[in-house]
Parts: sequence; C-alpha cells; structure tokens
Amino acid sequence: MTEYLPISCIIPTRDRPEPLRRALASLAVQDALAAEIILIDASREDASHKVASNFAAAFAARRCTIRWESAAVAGAAPQRNQGVKLATQPFIAFFDDDIIFENDCLTHLHKALLSDPCMGGVNAMITNQRYFLPGWPSRFMFRLMRGRAQASYAGCVLGGAVNIAPEDRDDLPEVVAVEWLNLGCTLYRREALPDPPFPDFFTGYSWMEDVALSVRVARDWKLANVRTARIFHDSQPGDHKDNLTALSKMEFVNRHYVMTQVLGRRRIPDYARLAAWQLFQLSVCAVQKRCGPAFWQMLQGKVLGLGALLNDRRQREVR
Repeated sequence: MTEYLPISCIIPTRDRPEPLRRALASLAVQDALAAEIILIDASREDASHKVASNFAAAFAARRCTIRWESAAVAGAAPQRNQGVKLATQPFIAFFDDDIIFENDCLTHLHKALLSDPCMGGVNAMITNQRYFLPGWPSRFMFRLMRGRAQASYAGCVLGGAVNIAPEDRDDLPEVVAVEWLNLGCTLYRREALPDPPFPDFFTGYSWMEDVALSVRVARDWKLANVRTARIFHDSQPGDHKDNLTALSKMEFVNRHYVMTQVLGRRRIPDYARLAAWQLFQLSVCAVQKRCGPAFWQMLQGKVLGLGALLNDRRQREVR
C-alpha cells in the first residue's frame, strides 16, 4: 500500500509537455505520493493537458488525484497562486515542471517538516545546482555583500538580496538551516504561507519570487534544506529565457524589490551593495562572453532596469 502524504503539489507549466511528462513519471514511482497534484497550465497547445490525462489513472490507483486547470494569468507566480487556491491539504508543495525526483524525495521533505513544529518550509537538494567553494572574486563579493567573512555562504541571502544555493557535503546533517528556499521542489506548511503566497509584483518568469516568499515565511518560521531529498533540474529553454535584455532588466528590478520591500534593506550601504552586485555580474559576463552580444544585451537590460527604478521613484514622489 502506498504511503499517503497530506500534500497538495502545485506545478505551473507552459508548453513543455515532454519535461512535464518526465517529471510526472519520476513522481509516479515515489514510494510515497501526495494526496493531489494540481497542474496550472498556461500552454498555447493541449499537449500538456494530454500528459496530465495520461497519468490520471496511474496516480488514482495510488490514491493520488491529478487535477489540470487552465491558467487564468500566465506567469510562474500567478499560476502558483491559482494552484494554492485549489489546494485541499495542510501541506503545500511547489514543483517546477522540469525536475526529476530521486526516490523518497517527498518522504524526506515531509519527515523533515514534521520533525520540528517551528519548521515552516523545507526544500530538496538540487544535485546539479548546489553551492561549491567559489573562487576569490566571488568570495570577495560575498564578503562584501555579507559585511563580514564566513567559512561558507551556502543558503544565505546576502546584502543586495543575493541568494546563494545550499551545499551538499557528507559532514553536514540531513537537515540544514538556510535563509531562503528555491521553488524547484519545496514543501511548506499551509499555515506558514501568506495569502496570497506571491504578490502581484511578480509577473511572467517571476524572477526571485522564491526568495520573496521564503524570506517572508522566515520571519516567523524556520527554513531548511533537506540533503537527502534530491532532485535533478533538467532546465529547459523557453521563450522567457530567449530575451537576455528582458531577463537582465527583470533580475535588477526584482532584486531591488526583494531587497527594499521584502527584506527592508533601504540604507545607502544596501543600495551600494546592490549596485556592486550588478557591476560584478556585468564584469563576469564580459569576461565569459568576451564582450560579445550577450554582454551588450545584459548591459542594456541593466540600463533599462535602472531607468525603470528611477521612473518609479519619480512617480511615487509626484503622488
């Protein structure tokens, strides 16, 4: 008999039926399944709907309901908000549609969340996107962002709203406290989530909506990364990733929003750290891309982002 977990899984998707199929296939063979899977689909075709339908019987046989609903508003954050409204369980899991679950992933997450009544959210270790000891330029920047030196910056949210991935070492415990959670595979107590989980500010690709949510939850609850809950992020190309200028602008504007509106960091040193991080990103891109087209697109995005922030400030002053 499959173990039953009182979890509602929210998966936003758009025009990626094959990665979605692989994700659901890896979820279907877990030793323990969630009570329900809610797919919020912003696809222009019906291929993703068909994928969900093809898995319905297999999940139902193991006491798991899969529900598909068309997205009211396309975008990672609004689709997740829509899914939460439909959820019926006391625990809410957010999954990307392009991840591959290792065995017992859900079980480990659920066990870790129940191990401490003050634990508000936990996430899985992304095996191909984890923290490694950075080189000296990054260590210098991390120290500048933090305001002090640390042996490791894994799992931290540094000044300027710079979020660092957790690390995976054999000498670490199974459950490691962190300052933020990504949304690749994350489990929250429903009571810990704000209503709605994601503010209207986040649209489209919704860069950094995971940081914004987890930092808000961390005001009253603990957060942790569960190293034994493991996934592989089979990151896919998409329309939202093709426009490097738009992505660069969104990264700047959204990081500023998280820094000022969520973290409440509005002092001059905070703005200086945000500016330093943007310049650092441009420098890294210039070296890696040899000042090719990608660099100039990123630079244009930063300029447009700065213009958008200054224009927004002028409008607030006028009001």
